[in-house]
Amino acid sequence: MPEQAVPPRSAVARSRWAPAGALGLALALVPALPAAATAEETAAPSVRCQVTDPRLTELSGLVDVGDRMLAIPDGGDQVTVAALDGACRVTDVTAVPLDPYDPEDLGVGADGTVWLADTGDNNATRATVALIALRPGGTTSLYRLSYPDGPHDAEALLVAPDGTPYVVTKEVLGASHVYRPAAPLVDGGTVALADVGTVTFTLTGTPGGPVGRAGQLLVTGGAVARDGSRIALRTYTDAYVWPLAGSDVPGALAADPVRVALPPSPQGEAVSFTADGAALLVAGEGLPGDVTLVPVPAVTAEPSAAADPSLSALLEDDGSGPSPVTAGIVAAAVATVFVWIAGRIRRRRAASPPPAA
Repeated sequence: MPEQAVPPRSAVARSRWAPAGALGLALALVPALPAAATAEETAAPSVRCQVTDPRLTELSGLVDVGDRMLAIPDGGDQVTVAALDGACRVTDVTAVPLDPYDPEDLGVGADGTVWLADTGDNNATRATVALIALRPGGTTSLYRLSYPDGPHDAEALLVAPDGTPYVVTKEVLGASHVYRPAAPLVDGGTVALADVGTVTFTLTGTPGGPVGRAGQLLVTGGAVARDGSRIALRTYTDAYVWPLAGSDVPGALAADPVRVALPPSPQGEAVSFTADGAALLVAGEGLPGDVTLVPVPAVTAEPSAAADPSLSALLEDDGSGPSPVTAGIVAAAVATVFVWIAGRIRRRRAASPPPAA
């Protein structure tokens, strides 16, 4: 997809989206389920099913809504929402009538609104990012957002129980910012975002991902439990779960989370709570791609031991690596080059810039 800056779009994007009957996007969601009972032991992860449909080669967002899963692919000049059955077969696909820039995550509000986070920005050049809302009445709304401190790449969306969307950035050094709209969203207009918190991730030693140990610091997806009791963020290698009281997402993220190491995957980007809230579902790019069930202990996180969040540690090996200053510079450069290369690849995939909305 194109990586040049995209100016705000002023056209109001509101239209019917089809097929309204076949997919339905689980817009008439069942009422929230009670929280699952706490298990004494956490079971091992298990593969629920395997995605093989080429339309989801770059799966980046996933939500379990009970009778189906909803998924979106990353990239491309058109955003689509796919419905998957329990065997990960695509049963329907809805093309959203808006041209995206880089959709990265997916969420479902308590009122049944399906939210898509068009927030990817590998090269940090976008003037605005966007949220796309697919409402139960069949309308599509486009909301443009601007950061108060310049562009960010972001791949995680958290939709609070009260409907407030939160965007969590993807930061090379592990200090992800949390943003929410500073004013009511305006369909077709642009609203400023407010920085409401920071979540710091440290090296965990969990293998996986496309960028080595740096992947342990990069946030690639977010999820909110259907009953509103917990929220989760994931990196390429680990998932982090916090208890949620009401809709205070910043307050929840300020506490210590429960960390769960995820099974190694080439590029894990999607995370969802199961419909009953008892576990997480994780998935990522590449075919065939596993949708893996990851049980989560329902316990209060203990304060974690101090860990080295610096990128110098990414290159250390049993204490014999380069100096912290040199290693930090080299590792940051490596991560930057990777992001640049990924942007170039996506740009080449796009035949032409997306048409104006």
